[in-house]
Amino acid sequence: MIESPLIQSGAGTALAAPAPIRKSAVVGWVLYDLANTIFSMGVVSLYFPLFVREAVGAERADSLYGIISALSMAIIFVVSPLLGAMSDRARRRMPFLIVSTLLCVVFTALLARAGLWLSALFFVIANIAYQAGLQFYDALLPQVSTEANRGKIGGIGVGVGYLGSYIAVGLGLLLGTADKPLLFGLIALTFLVFALPCFLFVRERPNPHPRPVWSLAAMRESTRETLRTLRSSQAYPGLLRFLIGRVFYTDAINTVIAIMALYTVNVAVNSGLSEQQGEQQSQLILMSAITFAVLGGFFWGWLADKLGPKRTLNLVLDAWIAIFLGAAAIGLLGLPLWTLYVVAACAGFSLGGVWAADRPYMLRLTPPARVGEFYGLYGMVGRFAAITGPALWALVLFITVHLLNMSPLRGQAIGVLTLLIQIIVAYVILRPVSDTRRVWSGADAV
Repeated sequence: MIESPLIQSGAGTALAAPAPIRKSAVVGWVLYDLANTIFSMGVVSLYFPLFVREAVGAERADSLYGIISALSMAIIFVVSPLLGAMSDRARRRMPFLIVSTLLCVVFTALLARAGLWLSALFFVIANIAYQAGLQFYDALLPQVSTEANRGKIGGIGVGVGYLGSYIAVGLGLLLGTADKPLLFGLIALTFLVFALPCFLFVRERPNPHPRPVWSLAAMRESTRETLRTLRSSQAYPGLLRFLIGRVFYTDAINTVIAIMALYTVNVAVNSGLSEQQGEQQSQLILMSAITFAVLGGFFWGWLADKLGPKRTLNLVLDAWIAIFLGAAAIGLLGLPLWTLYVVAACAGFSLGGVWAADRPYMLRLTPPARVGEFYGLYGMVGRFAAITGPALWALVLFITVHLLNMSPLRGQAIGVLTLLIQIIVAYVILRPVSDTRRVWSGADAV
């Protein structure tokens, strides 16, 4: 078992040590990262965009999928701070995670079993539930780690989590991509199976001061607490700047994740392959990216404990600047398909670093008594980025492809350059934010 150290109160008095963290709890928490990555890769990044492409054609696919994705993220953007504050009031967070996971599983299983628009509705609901579950899951990190190994545990979660991408892509390679209802049904089933250990083995320390959650008055109070936190952000040094910076880098990176399958197919077709061969190549390229993402999760998690989350995140953003330049060059210069394998491998390796560094970074800025609420804000800015990212992508593709008559591939390459600008902006915003450990007291302490 992983022993938790004594916690010091604001007055310096040693409190009783929390119960030791069992390895089974760590394993369960890590496996949930694998479970939700099956959905993220299989539905958000790969098969649902391809389903949309098959329904409306290559010229409209980017814009329509961008609008559908942005709609789902707009809804979760509004409700995620409220959900986070409500989970802080509850005795335990786990019921929130279980319900959101089950909703995601059910509506994922229904995808492609009706027409495009009904499937789009099911996707919106499934993605909202998936995104809500992420914030409850992230807020459980302190339950399975200590300050000394938080980067390591988070990095293991990221690294093992990307094995879920092997499952998602492997299902398509094994069964083919023609039977989308079968693929979505299997993705839903595997998500549920790998989520179960988290539900069974992670034992939370109960909230010592639970309050009513589901009444209308409780929801109003949760909303007021979130608004007060935003207004009093000066009391939490670096919080607001970190959240704003996170908008820009998650905007760029999540958008690339969402459109990588469409971009890969266009690169493959531009190199002379058929549409079907292009889809196969997209899966192989994604598999290579996943392989390096697994390695990257372990590496960046180790580095975050050694260098601290701030320096680690800076290195990750440096890597992403180079990756975006390489990806744009492939589309603009018509580089051969093998160059996309190189860029995808670098992107995969660096992708794990984003989450391995910024989750512990956020915890450095978060008072222990308000982890759920603050992770609601953390999630909220990610959702805002996921609204603006697809919307910006759809706008760039509309201008370049429909108004300027560029090829879809060249329009996508220009879109990648607009995302690169956002990475640079994030880098500048985050420079003054310190990751020095805070000492919390009063109502902010546990």
